[in-house]
Amino acid sequence: MSVGVEKALIPYEALARNTTAVRSVDRHFGFDDLPSVSVVIPTLNEEKNLPFVLPRIPSWVDEVIIVDGRSTDGTVEAARQLCPRARIVLDQTPGKGAALRAGFDAATSDIIVILDADGSMDPAEISLFVGGLIAGADMVKGSRFIQGGGTDDMSLIRMLGNWGLTMLVRILYGSQFSDLCYGYLAFWRRHLDALRPTTNGFEVETHLNVRALKSRLRISEVPSFEANRIFGESNLHAVSDGFRVLRTILRERMPRLG
Repeated sequence: MSVGVEKALIPYEALARNTTAVRSVDRHFGFDDLPSVSVVIPTLNEEKNLPFVLPRIPSWVDEVIIVDGRSTDGTVEAARQLCPRARIVLDQTPGKGAALRAGFDAATSDIIVILDADGSMDPAEISLFVGGLIAGADMVKGSRFIQGGGTDDMSLIRMLGNWGLTMLVRILYGSQFSDLCYGYLAFWRRHLDALRPTTNGFEVETHLNVRALKSRLRISEVPSFEANRIFGESNLHAVSDGFRVLRTILRERMPRLG
């Protein structure tokens, strides 16, 4: 049984028809009052990856917030050198979810974009996410599985797990998501009260998605390409984190299970 959100997903093709909004963000054409944009980047020992990420963030982004979770390398120093305008938030609570909460609280712009620090997400795609919001969505999420998207960084077990969890959300929430477990997201900050996650781990991305569905926000998927992490090892554990995602899906749909 769905929760009445079957029409919450705005097809990317519908947004793309609004070519002014989707295509001209980078050039500021057609927007005398372009919404301000904050990019939130959680980091943990990403010193070697930041040179491939921070310089590629579009210059029109108003605010870059780096939330560091007790890195033991030179991540913070590298961030300050590569992006002097960035605000550095030092967060002592472990987990990606905790880092994102700290970043959301620090953000002051109209729009919040989540970007990973490992080089797997292309900062050039930020304009597509912002354009989707300007074109009418409340939240825009990246998908690796619609036309124009793709991935170089997904094992068979992760792909099967993501597919199964995506199908479960489609059944329980009436969504039309094609890619649940991908963290490239953007949303209007005015919806933060409805979206604010309480989870601390990698399940935070799913938590944001299902809360958007429960709040009946207008959601769009846009194509996104996930590259391989450039340096280092991911902290994601497919099986244990997959179970955390499953628990989040069920708990949000049936709170008594929490």
